[in-house]
Amino acid sequence: MPGSVQSVERAAAILQVVAGSGGTLGVTDIAVAVGLPKTTAHSLLRTLLGVRFVEQDREGHYSLGPGLLRLGAGHLDVNELRSRASNWTDALASRSGQAVRLATLDGEQVRVVHHVFRPDDSAQVLDVGTVLPADRTALGAVLVAFAPHRSVRGDVDARRADVATVRARGWAVLDGGHEPGTAGLAAPVRGSTGLVVAALGISGPAETVLDRRHRPRPLLVSMVLESAQAISRELGWHG
Repeated sequence: MPGSVQSVERAAAILQVVAGSGGTLGVTDIAVAVGLPKTTAHSLLRTLLGVRFVEQDREGHYSLGPGLLRLGAGHLDVNELRSRASNWTDALASRSGQAVRLATLDGEQVRVVHHVFRPDDSAQVLDVGTVLPADRTALGAVLVAFAPHRSVRGDVDARRADVATVRARGWAVLDGGHEPGTAGLAAPVRGSTGLVVAALGISGPAETVLDRRHRPRPLLVSMVLESAQAISRELGWHG
């Protein structure tokens, strides 16, 4: 029994490292990170591959797999997500002056599960339950980049670069997208296991979200990141 418990603890440590790496580490780096011999780490990773808790790309890098995603997502109630996020989304809308949306991945699309109106007098329509195209929203860019069951191998070089960029900096920006004249910013929200379970984003007129060089305004990026991290902590993430 002690040996079995130790193996579980080691596997859990490996999963935590893989979750935090965004799919950038190979077996040697993972072994160093968890303080295990390379052969031991490799054996555990092979077991995790077998149950699809991790995936390995052609370069030998490991990322979280679909088996773990289903395990975590099955226990994430949308109402609980919305409830735990509401204080932070309300505050983000007030501070940023933009509309705020919380979304999850629904197949090849993005489903809005919470929406806070832009704090002005403009006419707005509630988007809760609305399905948006994943490839034309900042929310979708985040969810696709961090979804463990999505792999960039086999995609065109430009798509691989986009995904790698979002993973590396931890947020996505989109000018235009499915709403011409608008821009969006989004960041990942993690659950207690470290898996990205949702995306938090703001959207509004492009000139208010982006600067004259069409780059996201740094203050807004900070606001979105801080709010996404706060919601993640509410969900039990301690990264």
